[in-house]
Amino acid sequence: MMASDNISPDEARAKFAASLSQMYRKEIPQYGTLLELVSKINEKVDKEAPHQDPLKRVEVERHGAIRLGTPEELAMMRRLFRLMGMEPVGYYDLTVAGLPVHATGFRPLNEASLLYNPFRVFTSLLRLDLIKDDALRNQVKKILSLRSIFTSRCIELIEQLEKSPDYPQSTVDELIQEALNTFRWHETSTVDIGTYKELEASHPLIADVVCFRGPHINHLTPRVLDIDAAQAAMQSHSLKAKSSIEGPPPRQNEILLRQTSFLALEENIAFAGGSQGGSKHRARFGEIEQRGMALTPKGRQMYDELLDRFNRTCAQLPPHATWEWKSALLRTCFEGFPDDLDTLRREKLAYFRYYVIEGPRRPLVVTDIDSLVQAGCVRFTPITYEDFLPASAAGIFRSNLSAGGEQLQSSLADKEGFEKALECSINDEFLIYSKIEQSSIAACLDC
Repeated sequence: MMASDNISPDEARAKFAASLSQMYRKEIPQYGTLLELVSKINEKVDKEAPHQDPLKRVEVERHGAIRLGTPEELAMMRRLFRLMGMEPVGYYDLTVAGLPVHATGFRPLNEASLLYNPFRVFTSLLRLDLIKDDALRNQVKKILSLRSIFTSRCIELIEQLEKSPDYPQSTVDELIQEALNTFRWHETSTVDIGTYKELEASHPLIADVVCFRGPHINHLTPRVLDIDAAQAAMQSHSLKAKSSIEGPPPRQNEILLRQTSFLALEENIAFAGGSQGGSKHRARFGEIEQRGMALTPKGRQMYDELLDRFNRTCAQLPPHATWEWKSALLRTCFEGFPDDLDTLRREKLAYFRYYVIEGPRRPLVVTDIDSLVQAGCVRFTPITYEDFLPASAAGIFRSNLSAGGEQLQSSLADKEGFEKALECSINDEFLIYSKIEQSSIAACLDC
């Protein structure tokens, strides 16, 4: 086979993301409406002031989310994503928000791959140790042991490509089609209605993970350059947007990640054994996100402290407090977080990429990057945050699940257990951003 018939992991990822988006658009028509709204807003915003990330990247940008039930499912999913140039980055403990899962985000690591297509998948794993009832926990284990979320052909293709130095396009295309079967919606539950109700009563998320043939993708998220405009647009187009935007308040220089969604659809379920009950399942929804700059550990600590202050204050508000009220409080709490790029850079609160400017005279003695910045020889731009926020993810998840569920057992984060299931170590997002920044600094100093 000629080399031209082979494709790269980046190309494989882009093809998979496009195929997944097309499939989800057929399953959830409102998602198509969301894409159209987002595209119009992005075009308008970028025309008024070109964004630091090229519009061609932003327009194809998506993140998805899936929930897995067993370590074996997680390990195979990692192998599938690795073929598409996606590695696990960051550990997220969602039990602190009352959700019986922990997670990682699979995404590209290097700048060129992110620019080509920054597709990412927030991947959660059910924590069986948090199910209090022993009999119910054993029942869940049995149900999950009887399913295979990957087709046998999908596994064969994964194993074949893992052994090959090349990625034949025809093989990758077949793999994508087989993998879509894992992510698509199956309206027939693998359990009877009684079991579904029992698991739902334990926690709606447990029912979503356990009771179906596979981890149907529960949302696919486009990136928008103005999430406040997108929130208003959703409401004007009769999409049932959640009342609040998750994440930091709006700023001149956005940080981290802001997210919102239209509420999950109520979908009919056909139960195993022909049992009927008219039950509806709520899990799949449409989400949008606005990405800001990546924060350093120092900046992230400041962010977490301010968010904690906001949450503690909110807990004391009267029950009738509106989102407008809370939004104003959030902005007040974050007034102490610098909102100009030079301060963020000098105080090492965020990560930046540095570029040499042609023209200005270079200082005779260059000791560090600051001397080049002060001489006007180097400019800098923020590095985009490519990862997730556990509190925001939990907020989105909670608003799109059925009400109910018992109190979870208290627990500690279990990164070691997650990595054991993953069969590899998780990449540290701070090290990734720092490496990009330091590489750009070294290039400027060497010029």
